[in-house]
Amino acid sequence: MCALTVFCAGPVPADTLRIATYNTDLERDGPGLLLRDIRRGKDAQVKAVVRVIAAARPDVIALQGVDFDYHGLALAALRDRLGRAGWPMEYQFALPPNTGMPTGLDMDGDGRRGTPRDAQGYGRFAGQAGMAIISRHPIRTAAVRDHSALFWNELPGALLPYEDGRPFPSAAAQAAQRLSSVGHWAVPVRVSGRDLWLLTYHAGPPVFDGPEDRNGRRNHDETRFWSLFLDGEFGAPPDGPYILLGGTNTDPADGQGRAAALDALLSDPRLTDPRPRGRGDTAADAAHSGDPSLDTVDWSGPVPGNQRVDYVLPSSRLVVRGAGVFWPAPDDPMAGPAATASPHRLVWVDLDWP
Repeated sequence: MCALTVFCAGPVPADTLRIATYNTDLERDGPGLLLRDIRRGKDAQVKAVVRVIAAARPDVIALQGVDFDYHGLALAALRDRLGRAGWPMEYQFALPPNTGMPTGLDMDGDGRRGTPRDAQGYGRFAGQAGMAIISRHPIRTAAVRDHSALFWNELPGALLPYEDGRPFPSAAAQAAQRLSSVGHWAVPVRVSGRDLWLLTYHAGPPVFDGPEDRNGRRNHDETRFWSLFLDGEFGAPPDGPYILLGGTNTDPADGQGRAAALDALLSDPRLTDPRPRGRGDTAADAAHSGDPSLDTVDWSGPVPGNQRVDYVLPSSRLVVRGAGVFWPAPDDPMAGPAATASPHRLVWVDLDWP
């Protein structure tokens, strides 16, 4: 049993829907290796990820850091492992991510082509560290709206990088650059005869660049996309309940990202921030500005350290019954699996669902 229900997900009432997001960090160095590790049944990280998800018991979960394959074999194998762990999830969905998608151009300005940073999103191979959704309820795949191919320069008010007054790294690269590092999806899940729209994404890190701040600007705009989406810039937004979830790679108070776009979402009256809490160790890093109980990732070292970068933000018409971050205290039996699984912690929200 979990010692502290603030971070460990307890039983879900029959009329409550538990939605979660989890950056599993399951990416591998080559195609097919994740499937191999899941099927062998010996990989400690895979075992830990399965234990965490099974313990959290989500009805629907958006995953990040999961390698994509065109037949969905790795995702199906992960679902099989979850079923054997006592938490079956019948439905799955994934699309090819922008990670590892070759461009043929020098996209980071280092004078070389064909490196992981020259892909549409950082990746050693096409599909590395993609996104996925698994669910206990049907996913209406035919109605999915995929905005992952949107070019960055097509975003209204895009913060495109320049150096010495010229597009960085080149006009050709900037014209070819997609906004999404991984993907931007709107995915309807059918629950008791109604659709719940999952608005999900995984923004790239705002660091690992130069004074032009290419990655910081792109990270900002990947999050800003959702404010524009809700404004109707990319077609009518969902007319029913929705929930925005995924990874921002930016903390509103700590870290090196441009937080303005995230701040706008967190204060948007169309969304609810339930401020899930759960950090079991509670100790703040040096110079930590935000509330450490809201942190969702434990990056090594004091910099970047622990931050809040994983979010589940329901639309304001939904009633939130509970929320938490699966971050067990050091003496809890699940502390080890949670730390072994990923630097990130699973974030969940319980909603009223008629």
